[in-house]
Amino acid sequence: MAMLSRRKFLSASSKIGLLALLPPIAPPRTQFRLFDRAYKPTPDLFVAKTGAPAELVRRVVRGLGGMEKFVHKEDVVVLKPNMSWDRTPAQGANTNPEVVAEVVRLCLKAGAKKVRVFDRTCNEARRSYEHSGIAEAAKKAGADVYYVYKRNYVRVKIPNGERLHSWRINKDVLNADVLINLPTAKNHSISKITLGIKNLMGYLGDDRGKIHRHFSQKIVDIASILRPQLTILDATRLLLRNGPQGGNLDDVRWIYTVVGGTDMVAVDAYGASLFGLDPETLGFLEEAYKRGLGEIDLKKIRIHKV
Repeated sequence: MAMLSRRKFLSASSKIGLLALLPPIAPPRTQFRLFDRAYKPTPDLFVAKTGAPAELVRRVVRGLGGMEKFVHKEDVVVLKPNMSWDRTPAQGANTNPEVVAEVVRLCLKAGAKKVRVFDRTCNEARRSYEHSGIAEAAKKAGADVYYVYKRNYVRVKIPNGERLHSWRINKDVLNADVLINLPTAKNHSISKITLGIKNLMGYLGDDRGKIHRHFSQKIVDIASILRPQLTILDATRLLLRNGPQGGNLDDVRWIYTVVGGTDMVAVDAYGASLFGLDPETLGFLEEAYKRGLGEIDLKKIRIHKV
């Protein structure tokens, strides 16, 4: 083995000494948080009726034990409203901006470090964010509001998927400490209604149109790995016809109701009843129940009116 010259030895030693002073390089993250290990859901729902949207949210969250039960100091929280459509709040296609803003405020008050609000929209993103009223309301309440980008998705395996065995999912969702689903209640041409489970599609990359074939099984495949710790359903108004994007104010009925629970499936089951639908007749809810993701029998769901 050739001996190092004194100059080379000193040079090498100085580089080693410098490296020792530098912070260690963190290994690349290869595992993403999946929400099937999240807060254990129970079939207890809290329902508030009659009042301003923000007050309805506060009553529901108090019933659930306070936002501090879900959000801890320094947590990064992702909120998922439906803001997919270039529609005004009165048209009922998107989550009520007052509902979103109040959830932002409650999360920050509970100690959240960041509250992130975004959606992969169906209509043009800038117009949907603006005309829904959600972007402005959430920003004023203190949230980080931004658009989603193609590069911010990672392929995730779906271990127990029946139709889907992997899908690309937004990394900010996977890396969040807390995931709160904020769907609105409306008619849908494929699934009859769209509530919490359907709202998960806003987290997905790739061609989401493929999910509409064998919809019930595929959306429940997604729900088997993305399970929000909390779902708050905005039923301040129902879009009764021509969903999911609506447009006609005659299709909207205001009922000033907000529903919250840890069991997203139970929240959807109660939401179905607001449309006069039996949850057990809806394919995606029947599929979710069959796989043990939540309760759909309204007789077994404990409904607390607050």
